Amino acid sequence: MSPQIVSILALVAIFAIATFLPINMGALAFVAAFGVGTLSVGLSTDEILAGFPSELVVTLIGVTYLFAIAQNNGTVDLMVRGAVRLVGGRVAAIPWIMFGVTALLTAIGALSPAAVAIIAPIALGFAARYRINPLLMGMMVVHGAQGGGFSPISVYGVTVNTIVEDEGLPSSPLAVFLGSLFFNLAIALVLFVLFGGRQLLGQKATAREEAFAGHPHGSVVRGHGASTGAGVGGEGDDDVLPHTPRVTVEQVLTLAGLVVVAVLALVFDLDIGLVSITVAVALALFSAQRHKGAVTQISWSTVLLIAGVLTFVAVLQEAGTIEYVGEAVVGLGIPLLVALLLAYIGGVVSAFASSTAIIGVAISLAVPFLLAGDIGAVGVVVALSVASTIVDVSPFSTNGALVLANAQDVDRDRFYKQLLAYAGVVVAVGPLLAWLVFVVPGWL
Repeated sequence: MSPQIVSILALVAIFAIATFLPINMGALAFVAAFGVGTLSVGLSTDEILAGFPSELVVTLIGVTYLFAIAQNNGTVDLMVRGAVRLVGGRVAAIPWIMFGVTALLTAIGALSPAAVAIIAPIALGFAARYRINPLLMGMMVVHGAQGGGFSPISVYGVTVNTIVEDEGLPSSPLAVFLGSLFFNLAIALVLFVLFGGRQLLGQKATAREEAFAGHPHGSVVRGHGASTGAGVGGEGDDDVLPHTPRVTVEQVLTLAGLVVVAVLALVFDLDIGLVSITVAVALALFSAQRHKGAVTQISWSTVLLIAGVLTFVAVLQEAGTIEYVGEAVVGLGIPLLVALLLAYIGGVVSAFASSTAIIGVAISLAVPFLLAGDIGAVGVVVALSVASTIVDVSPFSTNGALVLANAQDVDRDRFYKQLLAYAGVVVAVGPLLAWLVFVVPGWL
């Protein structure tokens, strides 16, 4: 059996096992890289490890370490409180604030599940208090996370742009970012109209309620099993929070640090991972005891996932699998159809597996026919990126599961079925829309 066929079967096995068993796809990918690379392709250990994405791993570690510190010292809660007050407590604006704050967090480097894990309990607490449809609120958070998730300094953005540049494809980090942002923004607008957003117009939140909603010790932030009596507008509010928490020096320094990271990475083109680690360590020096556990909050499972998958992708390249698939695709003579099929593959698989991993595989598989120049590479990359991430609304994905777990005052079984139905619609329609919006115009 040829190395190309062996590597493709290994890839199918990785996705199948990771879908049905709780085993990290990155660990499986390392095993596949070692097995396929050694036994079928004839690579040495050094040649296999040459595909290890060291720069990307440093980026993941740096940005998640910095974000863990920002979470621990209350900077994230400060951002949420400020955002709510910015709109004068208007209830109809709260879902949009949650969309915007989550988008901002992922845009500055937070992993999508991390941002959703922090904002979803707050958002769904608001939903319970002001009778906002929890499906609307939860999905605004998830789509916000995906909307900001492809900024040039985000995990998704760095992953996609690194692959594109390494493969010599036309690169447009801004197009990838804005494409995802506006696509998710459009979905959010439809959600707002269909799921009760218009009924919220004219309602106002009080100053005390705004302060409580962003308080790091309120039950809406704890999320899991929280009592709505004292956490979302019960009689205990006055006792829980007599005044708005003060802004600390450490929070100001953290906000300044986030700005420094963005400026040094975007303006001076310094490595985002090393800059983030530097700023994180500088912040940790001000309160070493408080942040001694921040390193454990780094998403090591995600680091393993991305490192393993991209190492295996390098083995696929060495085996000639990418070229093999590319030649078969080009042989169809219909690159427009191929782009659509890849978008659906990415969407369907991502609903059950890791979006980060799927993006890397989908774009790598598309490289050969994109290099042929018969279809706009940037549009296809944007479409594959969007199609592989918007399906994270599925209750089987981390983001969807977080929304399900943090919903308050709902029939959980019914809410689960609502999430599942919405995810089904997104999986069925999302890739097609992404293809129509980003790929077809470049073909015509």
